[in-house]
Amino acid sequence: MSNTRAAGRREWLGLLVLVLPTLVVAMDMTALFLALPRVSADLGADSTQQLWITDSYGFLVAGFVITMGTLGDRIGRRRLLLIGAAAFAAVSIAAAWSPNPQMLIIMRGLLGIAGATLTPSTLALISSMFRDERQRGKAIAVWATSQFAGGALGPVLAGFLLQYFWWGSVFLIAVPVMVLLLIVGPMVLPEYRAPAPGRLDLASVGLSLVAVLLTVYGLKRLTVEGPHDLAVPLGTIVVGLAVGAVFVRRQLKLETPLLDLRLFRNRPFAAVLVALVLAGVAMAGTGLMVTQYLQSVLGFSPLASAVLFAPMGLAVAVGTMAAPGLTRWLQPSTAIAAGLAVSVLGSVLLILADSVHGLPLVMVGIAVLALGTGPLFALGTGLVVGSVPVERAGSAASMSETGNYFGGSLGLALLGVLGASVYSGRMTDVVAAGVPTVAGETLAGATAVAEQLPPAEAAELLRTAKDAFTSGLNVVGVVAAVLFSALAVLVVKARSTGTATDSRAEIQPAAA
Repeated sequence: MSNTRAAGRREWLGLLVLVLPTLVVAMDMTALFLALPRVSADLGADSTQQLWITDSYGFLVAGFVITMGTLGDRIGRRRLLLIGAAAFAAVSIAAAWSPNPQMLIIMRGLLGIAGATLTPSTLALISSMFRDERQRGKAIAVWATSQFAGGALGPVLAGFLLQYFWWGSVFLIAVPVMVLLLIVGPMVLPEYRAPAPGRLDLASVGLSLVAVLLTVYGLKRLTVEGPHDLAVPLGTIVVGLAVGAVFVRRQLKLETPLLDLRLFRNRPFAAVLVALVLAGVAMAGTGLMVTQYLQSVLGFSPLASAVLFAPMGLAVAVGTMAAPGLTRWLQPSTAIAAGLAVSVLGSVLLILADSVHGLPLVMVGIAVLALGTGPLFALGTGLVVGSVPVERAGSAASMSETGNYFGGSLGLALLGVLGASVYSGRMTDVVAAGVPTVAGETLAGATAVAEQLPPAEAAELLRTAKDAFTSGLNVVGVVAAVLFSALAVLVVKARSTGTATDSRAEIQPAAA
């Protein structure tokens, strides 16, 4: 009995250690947003360099997460985690003292590669550490909570540091955390590698990297260009998808594929991944519009906007932590569907917001919307990882993480373009009346034009532009409500038709 209790304590201590890199990776994804103006001023970065400073990290995390998730199954998940932690600490120090934009871009890219080793390794280790289904569910909920809490706290912590230190301090946050992981990790984390992993197919690695990078880059460019110049981003996306199709065909032919796509024969596995992607679309799209609304429409500073936006990430964290407790009274599928129904209510509040008095509705709306997604992210991630044998947990974890990245990228691109299109449509009459075209393209353009007009005309233009942008937010809220409603119906229908299951014992992995 004492040995069992000691083993249990060691597992939960190991979970605490695994939460640390997960938190840091999430914070690193968002913390630089507030530091970027200071970075640009000190290093002299132009607009293109600023874009790459912010995006290179996320691009390479997305590009390498598939490879790293499978690599951990082959060489050892703890070994890969510790290698990634050491690399992350070293590169963070180099990034903090980058002398020019080019150096910082390279360091951010290397941080992305190191970060790609951490998230799938932590999730796969949880799968091998916690064999009891209920304990594993709680552990994954804690892990997911750390992800969302890190994303929410990143800008807030960055804003605090920038008040007292130079911009490089934002990168140094990670160093003590990774050092602690390197010291404590070998003592409390078990090693696990697949017993017969097969060789790593380098051609598959290259195809997955090119497919993901091109597709994510195209989606990002679509966000930047908006509806006015679609040729380059759409062309990049098409090429990325074509390479992805080649990757898929190769995986289906290989005896030991980089990514076991036969897992998609498992209906619950496939359905949950689709739900995670579409929920990510709604979350990212509404997040983008709300942060712009807070700054451009209501006039809050970046730091104040970050603080006001924090409830979205914190509410997801609360929802994920509460999810395992809900399963005491509800089936997991029922808990997920009920949570998505709550998200619909939050989306409706965004639909009702206006450009003058909308702050309370928006604040409550994003919190309620995010809270409702918690059961999906906690229980859904657990279903994905728990529906495969332990030796394939790294591959399953990489699929879950890739789905999250694609969902976020799709949301930023598609719903960002939708919001911009609604704005342009509402400003058509204003532009037709002789106001410069730039005012009809973005709210920032309208603000610049207003500075050149007499006070009365400027006030009218800004009122119209802010109303137009808020209409875009309202439409995105409609799309989010539709997506969450559809996902809730999908989950309920899957349960009633027996295509979704509620325990690991009922889920049989696809035949290899």
